[in-house]
Amino acid sequence: MNKDKPYDIRERLLVFGKRMLEICKMLPNYPECSKIRGQLGSAGTSVGANFEEADGTLTNKDFINKVGISRKEAKETRYWLLVINGTYIKSEDIYPDIKEAEEIISILSSILQKSGHTVRK
Repeated sequence: MNKDKPYDIRERLLVFGKRMLEICKMLPNYPECSKIRGQLGSAGTSVGANFEEADGTLTNKDFINKVGISRKEAKETRYWLLVINGTYIKSEDIYPDIKEAEEIISILSSILQKSGHTVRK
């Protein structure tokens, strides 16, 4: 990840989603990586897509739901990054992405809490 992170959360999630697609391309063409590639690509791009949907909601309940889905997808993305960390991609190449996923989870958790939702760890 770039050291100069975008301040705007939407831009940050877009950069994150694109980076997840780059990581998918880095995975070797082993049969077991096919599933990981699909899951990582789907979850990694879904974080930003669901946050964009949250912006268009009409009710606070729907907003919380969409941001909650975005957070859930960020947690799944972190999981897949941890799976491939040191297994298919060198740790030093993927560690910044794991940290970024953790920061995004924290930001989305904060947004949910400020919206009146209790967030489980």
